[in-house]
Amino acid sequence: MKPVLTKISRKHKNSKFLYYSLNFARQFVPRSFFQEQLNKRLHHLSKFDLEYIKYRVNYYNKLHDKCALPTSVHPLKDFKLIKKHKTYFFDTFEYTRFFPDNYRIDFTFGDITAIPPVPSVVKSRPISGENNNAVIMKLNKVRHFTFTADTKKFSKKKNILVGRMNVNQEQRLRFLDIYFNHPLCNVGQINEKGGNPKYLVNYLSIDEHLDYKFILCIEGHDVASNLKWVMSSNSVAVMPRPKYETWFMEGTLIPNYHYIEIKDDYSDLEEKLQYYIRHPEEAEKISKNANEYVEQFKDKKRENLISLLVLERYCHMTGQKEMNRSVMKVFENNSLKAV
Repeated sequence: MKPVLTKISRKHKNSKFLYYSLNFARQFVPRSFFQEQLNKRLHHLSKFDLEYIKYRVNYYNKLHDKCALPTSVHPLKDFKLIKKHKTYFFDTFEYTRFFPDNYRIDFTFGDITAIPPVPSVVKSRPISGENNNAVIMKLNKVRHFTFTADTKKFSKKKNILVGRMNVNQEQRLRFLDIYFNHPLCNVGQINEKGGNPKYLVNYLSIDEHLDYKFILCIEGHDVASNLKWVMSSNSVAVMPRPKYETWFMEGTLIPNYHYIEIKDDYSDLEEKLQYYIRHPEEAEKISKNANEYVEQFKDKKRENLISLLVLERYCHMTGQKEMNRSVMKVFENNSLKAV
C-alpha cells in the first residue's frame, strides 16, 4: 500500500525536491545573463490580454505616487539567501535577478498583517485600509500555491464540514470551542503544542479531506493556507470573509459565489451547512465557480510576466528607472496606475 499512498499524496502537493533543486541551481547562473533578457521578456506583453494584465499588476502594486526609498534599503547585489526565509528569497530572486544590481527593493518577509512604512514586497497584506505600500509578490509558493487533482464527484462526498488546523490563534480556538464534536463537523487541532489538547484529533491528508463536501478555511497568522487547494477541488470552502490577501487576490473573492460565507463569530455555520445540504446544486455551482477562479493562476508564462511587471513598476515608482518602452507603448492610453 505504501507506493499507492505516496502517489495519492504527491498529486495534491508541489515537489519540494524539484523546487529546491531548481532554485539552488539558479544561484550559479550570472545575474547579468537575466538582466540582458528583461526587455525581451517584457516585449512579449502584447501577446496577452492587456486589460487583464493591467488589472493584475494594478492589484498587486498600488503605488500611485513616486517616492524615494530610504538609504536603509539595500541594493539587490546585497540580497542574500536567509535560512529562515529561504522560500521567500528564492521566490523573489526568480524575478529580481532580471534587474540591475544597484537597484533597491525593500522586502518584508513572513506572515505580514500590517502595512510597511515604505514600499515593500510582501507575501500578504490586509485587504482593508490604505495598503499601497504593501506590494504583493507570489511568495512561499511551494507551500501556499498547491492545487489538487480531485477526481471525486461532489455528489458522492459526505454532507459534513471537515477541517484540520494548527491552532495557535484565538479565532481558530474559538471555532473549536463551538463546533468540536458537532454532528455536522469533523474538525480538530493537529498541533500538540499550543491550542487546547482536548481538541487534538488524527491528521487527515488532502485526499482524505476531499471525501467531504465542505472544507473549513479559517485564517491563521494571515491567510488560510489551504484555501487555494480547496478552491481547486470539487469540494466547497467554508469561511468568514477574508481579512488578508496574497497573490491569490483573496480580496476579490465573492461570498456565496466562490465560497460559502459564515459570520465572523461562526454563529450561522449550522444554518449555512443545512441550507447547502438541502440545495446541493447550489453548493456544487460554488465549487465550479471556485475552479474557474483558480484557472487564472495556472498560466506560467503569464504569471512570470505579471511578476516582472510588478517589480518593473516598483522600480519606476521609486524613481530608479524609466518604464520599459514596450510597457509604455502598450499602456500609453491607460497608464499603470492604481485603480
